[in-house]
Amino acid sequence: MEDNKLKKALTAAGIWAVAVGAVISGSYYGWNYIFSETNFTGALIAMAIAILFYIPFAFMFAELATAIPSSAGPAAYTEKAFGRGAGFFAGFSYLVESLFCTPGICIAIGAYVHTLFPVVPAVVASVVAYLIFLFINMRGIEAGQLIGLIVTIIGVAGVVLYAAIGLPSADFSLLGKMGDLGGVKGIFIAIPYAVWFFLAFEAGGMGAEECKNPSKDIPKGFIVGIFTLLVGGMLMLITTAAALPKEEILKNDAPVANVINHLFGEGSTMSIIFIVIAMIGLAASLNGIIIGQSRQTYALARCKCLPGFLGKLDKNGTPMNALLVTSVIGIALTLMGSVAVIVVIAGIGSAFMALCCFASWIKLSKDQPDMPRPYKCPKWLGYLGIPFCVLVAAASIYSAVAGQTLLLAGIAFGFFVLAIIYYIVVCKKKNGTFLVEPEDQ
Repeated sequence: MEDNKLKKALTAAGIWAVAVGAVISGSYYGWNYIFSETNFTGALIAMAIAILFYIPFAFMFAELATAIPSSAGPAAYTEKAFGRGAGFFAGFSYLVESLFCTPGICIAIGAYVHTLFPVVPAVVASVVAYLIFLFINMRGIEAGQLIGLIVTIIGVAGVVLYAAIGLPSADFSLLGKMGDLGGVKGIFIAIPYAVWFFLAFEAGGMGAEECKNPSKDIPKGFIVGIFTLLVGGMLMLITTAAALPKEEILKNDAPVANVINHLFGEGSTMSIIFIVIAMIGLAASLNGIIIGQSRQTYALARCKCLPGFLGKLDKNGTPMNALLVTSVIGIALTLMGSVAVIVVIAGIGSAFMALCCFASWIKLSKDQPDMPRPYKCPKWLGYLGIPFCVLVAAASIYSAVAGQTLLLAGIAFGFFVLAIIYYIVVCKKKNGTFLVEPEDQ
């Protein structure tokens, strides 16, 4: 029945909006901890590692998403290559990433709202923001796509405007006054925050089943999207580092507000404008990740790896139960979490998911060379990303162990252990697949 199908409404612009929108908030908060244990040179090295991971990943992911257009995304690709159990692990890794990203975004939105309206508690604003975008996505993918496209364009334009305002008054001598490199340790701790400029980009792939023409629209949206984020991330890094001393950049989660307040004064018209733009950029990511995590949850349930009610669609083809349950979890984490912790744990989930995708891409290339591939990633480019993906995974784990996030990182790893046990005990006995949408749910 048509009511049991995800609705095909996404265009190339919609894929771009989901992919870039899921990430663009990373330009407005959280990433500034890249300087916590290193200097500008170390930050550039960390950025280079993140870029050499994510650009190949985007091209490789576009090949997988067009060859296997499934809302399960990484879970479907990994099942195709290694079986259903491995697919579950990949899908669960993405869920860990996305479920920890959304509270970080909400916390930042709450902080910005509280800055504008001190009478409004930050925690209340955080929860209200989540509820607003939950409501938008409950209206269906068309509403999510339209709002997502608008807020993403504004978020990207804000990064460009920030650079246009900040660079003419930049003091580039500040780049050499950020202390020591910090050695390998400093760079390793910086890497997860460099990754924050790209983290959750793969959310666009979760919309493959809702894409009108995935073979053409996904590569367009992904390739334009990853270079949008590359340019935006470098503009943000350089503009901020050349505007304030290191200690001022690190004093809170809002580096953009710190720079604009320095240039124009706290409470100025320009300061208010940029706080609003920052909130819109944060909202773009919240919208994109809500779409991605709900579709992944729906796909895991459809494959009988999560309770069946999460795999139900409403009359508009929206995974309503998955939207509601993931949002309840996200709101709970919003009430409990802190940004620095969230960045590292989300990075661990992202790195595990990406490793599953790279491994699947290699295996499918060798075992199923004749599988239809509407878009092909250049082999050299895909292989280039693999060592940097491993490096990012190692750095994310190291940062969790070396920093103040060991307890929550242990909890995150505990989630993985429990998920694997759950799969072996409950899911392995059931028949299901991430690869096709069943006709009767």
